[in-house]
Amino acid sequence: MIDLYTAPTPNGWKASCTLEELEIPYEVHPIDLGKNVQKEEWFLRINPNGRIPAIVDRDADDFAVFESGALMIYLAEKAGKLLPADPKGRSRVIQWVMFQMGGIGPMMGQANVFYRYFPEKIQPAIDRYQNECRRLFEVVDRHLADREWLADDFSIADIANWCWMRTYKWSGVSRDGLPHLKRWMDTLKERPALRRGIDVPVQVKSLANDEKGQADFAKNAQKILQK
Repeated sequence: MIDLYTAPTPNGWKASCTLEELEIPYEVHPIDLGKNVQKEEWFLRINPNGRIPAIVDRDADDFAVFESGALMIYLAEKAGKLLPADPKGRSRVIQWVMFQMGGIGPMMGQANVFYRYFPEKIQPAIDRYQNECRRLFEVVDRHLADREWLADDFSIADIANWCWMRTYKWSGVSRDGLPHLKRWMDTLKERPALRRGIDVPVQVKSLANDEKGQADFAKNAQKILQK
């Protein structure tokens, strides 16, 4: 049994979607980021960085894993699925996991900060991060032009990138003119396990046409950013 400490964010979804796809039993422990629970001493013993997600593997002497990409690799290896055993296949998957962790995640995260969360709008910063997100989207679109998945088969690489890229509207990034990316995203959206995973720990209401909801969400996010 896995204990999952998480919140409804792209990184949190990476963990829950992976667990759902691997069909590994887990128990959810929601972390209230607004109350700074992730900085409490008991949680820092699980994740010294004070961030979600994190897991504790009860079947492995309560072994704790933090950092979402490391967590996904650990779970895939534990289940023997979604990460090839051969060196080249494994490397292809991990390259795209690292692409998400070093590119997609940080760039979309910063786009969110400057486009949505900061009370003052610094347009050069907004442009810088949204443009870089779009460039990364184009990298994925080009790569998917002649293949179904990011690596040879469906893997944790697809899960990691999709969990972030599905929130492109919130980051103010367009996917117009990227047909291969859209096809890939739409295919993943229909996977039952992923649909379950993005409802963990709670179902997030769409804010697409809710200006007040967008403002409230951004206000709460500002408080978290300052901690």
